[in-house]
Amino acid sequence: MRVFITGASGWIGSGAAAELLDAGHQVVGLARSDASAAKLAAAGVEVRRGSLDDLDVLREEAIAADAVVHLAFGHDIAFSGRFDDAVAADRAAVEAFGEALAGTGKALAVASGVPLSNGGLTAEDEGHDVEAGQPGPAARFAIGEYALGLADRGVRSIVLRFPIVHGEGDPGFTATMVDIARTKGLAGYIGDGANRWPGVHRDDAARLIRLALDKAPAGSTLHVIADEGVPIRDLAAVVGRHLGVPVAPIAPEDAPAHFGWLAGFIGADRAASSARTRELLDWTPTGPGFVDDLDKGHYFAAAKSA
Repeated sequence: MRVFITGASGWIGSGAAAELLDAGHQVVGLARSDASAAKLAAAGVEVRRGSLDDLDVLREEAIAADAVVHLAFGHDIAFSGRFDDAVAADRAAVEAFGEALAGTGKALAVASGVPLSNGGLTAEDEGHDVEAGQPGPAARFAIGEYALGLADRGVRSIVLRFPIVHGEGDPGFTATMVDIARTKGLAGYIGDGANRWPGVHRDDAARLIRLALDKAPAGSTLHVIADEGVPIRDLAAVVGRHLGVPVAPIAPEDAPAHFGWLAGFIGADRAASSARTRELLDWTPTGPGFVDDLDKGHYFAAAKSA
């Protein structure tokens, strides 16, 4: 199978590319920089230069591929204060893939996030009540709903709801939380810290992506989740112990100053179940859990050498 991946040189994408290559598939990755192109080539991935704005490139590669995995998102744009621009580029890319793949029955797997849980565990059939045009994160969830709708146009559309994807080399949310604790001298959480983050080890996420391309039917929403929800205070306790700093609550009104852009994420409760996904794909996570992986120490070694 020839698989085209956007974001193939990124944290999740590089794991997915390696998993697919190991399974004997041909992988083509989109690279917008020389560094990304070199990383992909070194990993055995065929390189296609371009960005999410190069819609003709996206259409061409989708037509040439047997499956498309869309993992790229303009985080650098979003975190610079231009979230709407990043979402607009993402939607245009998914629409281009949809146009190219209509009527082919080929798989299109699109990355999304885990909706807010409202105190329970969000299931795969929940959190779909979003519409295009809503502001903020809802706008990105609406892209996933558009992708699911492509099933009616002959696309084997799949939405991958990713939690916190952890593992050695992770540059994302968990690493940022550790770095903030080092900088502030305090491992903090908001309020009572009972809100939960779901998690999955990158190797388990990569295997699920491969299984999704093999097995998932059109219109599938999949939860790429191993730990349903770990209280933030439990993660903060591990961080504080490894860094030798106090662990304490941060008042909600002080969270933006303490956590920066992470404040809106670290205070959210996004616990979710992956029971249906596991049954559908016969997927059983085998990597270390969120707390155990954090406790291994590699996040702190990376921070100390930064």
